[in-house]
Amino acid sequence: MGDIGLGKYNSIKDFVKSKLREFESRGVTMATLFSLMFQEKDNIMYERSNGYRIETFSYGEVEDRILSKAVSVKRLLGDLTPGAVVGLSMENSLDWIENFWCILVCGYRPLLINLRLSQEMVEGAIRDCQAQAVISDKRTYSVRTVMNDEIKRVDSRLHPDTFGAEILVMTSGTSRHVKLCAYSAEELFYQIKGSYGIIRECSLIKRHYRDRLKLLTFLPFYHAFGLVAVYIWFSFFSRTFVELKDMMPDTITGTVRRHHVTHIFAVPLFWEKVYDQAMKTIRLRGEKTEAKFNRAMALRDKLGDSALGALFSKLAFREVRENLFGESIRFMITGGSSISGDAMRFFNGIGYHLADGYGMSEIGITSVELSMKPSILNACFIGKPMDGMAYRINSDGELEVKGKAVARYIIEDGKHKNIQNDFFRTRDLAVCENGHYKILGRKDDLIIGYSGENLNPNLIEPALKLKDINEVCLIGAREGAQVVPTLVISVNRFISAEKLGALDRAVKAKLEEMHLTGEIRRLMYVSDPLIVGDEYKLNRLRLRQQLEENAFTPVTPLRSDQGLGDALAQRIREFFAAALDKKPEDIADQADFFLDLGGSSLDYFGMISAMETEFSRKLPVEQSESLSTVAAFHTYLSEKL
Repeated sequence: MGDIGLGKYNSIKDFVKSKLREFESRGVTMATLFSLMFQEKDNIMYERSNGYRIETFSYGEVEDRILSKAVSVKRLLGDLTPGAVVGLSMENSLDWIENFWCILVCGYRPLLINLRLSQEMVEGAIRDCQAQAVISDKRTYSVRTVMNDEIKRVDSRLHPDTFGAEILVMTSGTSRHVKLCAYSAEELFYQIKGSYGIIRECSLIKRHYRDRLKLLTFLPFYHAFGLVAVYIWFSFFSRTFVELKDMMPDTITGTVRRHHVTHIFAVPLFWEKVYDQAMKTIRLRGEKTEAKFNRAMALRDKLGDSALGALFSKLAFREVRENLFGESIRFMITGGSSISGDAMRFFNGIGYHLADGYGMSEIGITSVELSMKPSILNACFIGKPMDGMAYRINSDGELEVKGKAVARYIIEDGKHKNIQNDFFRTRDLAVCENGHYKILGRKDDLIIGYSGENLNPNLIEPALKLKDINEVCLIGAREGAQVVPTLVISVNRFISAEKLGALDRAVKAKLEEMHLTGEIRRLMYVSDPLIVGDEYKLNRLRLRQQLEENAFTPVTPLRSDQGLGDALAQRIREFFAAALDKKPEDIADQADFFLDLGGSSLDYFGMISAMETEFSRKLPVEQSESLSTVAAFHTYLSEKL
């Protein structure tokens, strides 16, 4: 590990321990946090790609930019009540960090607006906390809205006398109500102090690469996970943030490799998608490659938690890692909802380290699994409570959390509620095995089956993620006075009748194996995605409403006798049209890609690559002479799909 940016200290452990002592001795305030966060002025705080260049900003530069911009913020909002709530409505960026501190430096309290919520829900939160203004880069709100480009850097610097005392964080809004959770410097101090235990117990999380420790800004800073585990922890430790321009897969992997990112914290949906895409790429390389990979993973499983197993991962899966994030990655964390054991097994099997963590908007980050053993990591344990936090499981199997890092209070429907004095009921079902905790699902998600037994979707759904199933969700849909347990299964809209029939039999066999045949009596196959837009996990409330309103699109399987007017033929025409710069309606079913439509070999191979990604099938490019019309592709894909 490199010692860059640690001042007089020889290790991260001593460095953080000293800063925590100083935080406490100088007074646990936002002013102290700001001072300590920007103390190592020469360390690089922020990196971003600008064309072919990489721009860097030191902690000293960013502090200077904040105090310069704060003069403008004070001029624009100086008539607000001292301690007023000011919303911050922006995606992750250097401007977000600067404006966040500008609000605090000017003596106001930032409301971190969750951009994944509807305008209506955000306006409700603004009313609940009586926010007087919002700083935004896109949206406008019912209160005074200051746009980001109005905030200019000036020659003078603000010398703050009173900092804002609190930060307000929104919950994710997957339930009917958005709660606001207030954190003062004291709670943030204990969040940082708790993270010191992670550094003390797990050497891997503090490892640098080429003398740098860099965190990808994937998680939104306005979310509790992103605010605490990403921004607060790592800026207090004076490490580097790498800007992520967008969420496109190529952008993510390219950014990680170009900037030599060492840490990625993300939600399960991200890891699941990376895993699915990696497996799709392996399958597209042919049966031999796929079989070789599966044999290697099986051998890795047999080697278990041994040092030989870790060495085997590093050597056997080097090419797989190079095609994903490269070799700079040191530690990865998932959190926010449940993740599949298959995804955990993949990342930990190929030589990365992916751990599961736990937290909520109301309680901050409370644990992360610190074991080095793949058997524990892959079982999705969330670890033990961090220093200063306590867990217990009540008689209903729910996890309850208590500690000084819990939110000072919450605002719900405009009412303030203190939650620090007793154990907070998370509504998450949990078990504890040898001191390691594991989340089994949400109490609110339980569905009463026909026998009266509780059905836990989080335990049932992973077992039903069979081949050809995109997503699956168990919903308790109300029909009159009755709640009917319904399995909604999202599949490819081009699926054949034969394949859908085989899939239906496989699902029913799995339900029988799990003794659920009499409990789940309705199966619905749909072509709609179950996770849409900016959602990062199943929104069960929305899905239940969608089901009860008959708003799903039932899948219509392709029959072997269907003509070329079906959806598959239309999609193939769209691929032809895109490759040839023509309109789909101008592509005749029997028109030859080369002879009739004027396509080149380069056009053809580009189209083939796009089609392989779309249909997750390796296409026989050597058959370009016979596989060169919409009709020929339709026949071939109808058989394969």
